Amino acid sequence: MPRTQVAKLILVLVLLPLTSNIRAQGLRTLLNLRGEWKIELGDDMKWADPKFEDSKWDKIRVPSPWEDDGYPGYDGYAWYRKHFTVDKELKNAVIYLQIGYVDDVSDVYVNGHMVGFEGQFPPNFITGYNATRPYCVPHQYLNYIGDNVIAVRVYDQRLAGGITHGSVGLFEPRDYLKPDYDLAGTWKFTTGDNESWKDAETHDGAWSNVIVPAYWETQGYRNYDGFGWYRMKFKIPENLAGERLILLLGKIDDFDETYLNGQLIGRTGRMRKNWDPDDRGNEYAQLRAYLIPSNLLVPGRDNILAVRVNDVYMHGGIYDGPIGLITREKYREWKRDTEDRWNPFDWFR
Repeated sequence: MPRTQVAKLILVLVLLPLTSNIRAQGLRTLLNLRGEWKIELGDDMKWADPKFEDSKWDKIRVPSPWEDDGYPGYDGYAWYRKHFTVDKELKNAVIYLQIGYVDDVSDVYVNGHMVGFEGQFPPNFITGYNATRPYCVPHQYLNYIGDNVIAVRVYDQRLAGGITHGSVGLFEPRDYLKPDYDLAGTWKFTTGDNESWKDAETHDGAWSNVIVPAYWETQGYRNYDGFGWYRMKFKIPENLAGERLILLLGKIDDFDETYLNGQLIGRTGRMRKNWDPDDRGNEYAQLRAYLIPSNLLVPGRDNILAVRVNDVYMHGGIYDGPIGLITREKYREWKRDTEDRWNPFDWFR
């Protein structure tokens, strides 16, 4: 390796702790949930119910391996529960939940609604001990005038178990790209694949209702990999009529083709029937932003969005925001601002 590259590598290694802190600052803490939680060994799906009485459960420190807090040598199932309240002033906030790293497998519920998972439970066990991510919590799932409950189903196969380490709490993004017109909420969804579903005339009344953004696995489609379609209708607000607009579709796992009134306006990744999970890139982490062609939106009438999604492995669907319409100028301003932020890893691109 040339000396200049060696020097750059050394500097990047020195800056790694700083860079990690910078990345961590992408989320602002709303509520720190580290500390005392409730725990019960075993497995019972009724423990996800926010009304379940857990006052007699044991107490445990979170995060901490359960072997270090009274359960040495235990491997198997257990549930964690945590009660909390949410300030009503956060009703319009974008809220994420993080529960740190769980060894080995987890399902995470907020007030009985599944919001995320890592790994896969037996009999097809896949560990998720080294994975953590913020889960988007739809505002429809939260109670702003009373008690809320997080319930975490955990399975540990061997060695350390439980919520072992990492950030635990509710967070909001620091630099969220807020749409001018929000399209998050209830959409129509079905599994399968039919090219005609892009057409405005398609009848989707029998399709399921799902929340966007949220993983489809958390809404009745657990363990489903393959094609799915989302649809929704909206009217363009008068204040945006005549503007050059961009459609924001957040993040999608894994690939998508997006249609407006039957016309393709953008795609990310390649659609094909047979995918090896190892062939994926980082498409699942890319923010979808598609310029809407002039005169495609119809003022005063329903406009139809149809999104074809192909999920290759594990998590799937439109899982993160922002979701909505934004003016091109506002998007360009945000893009310039984010690109101006210094990143030492840019040297190696």
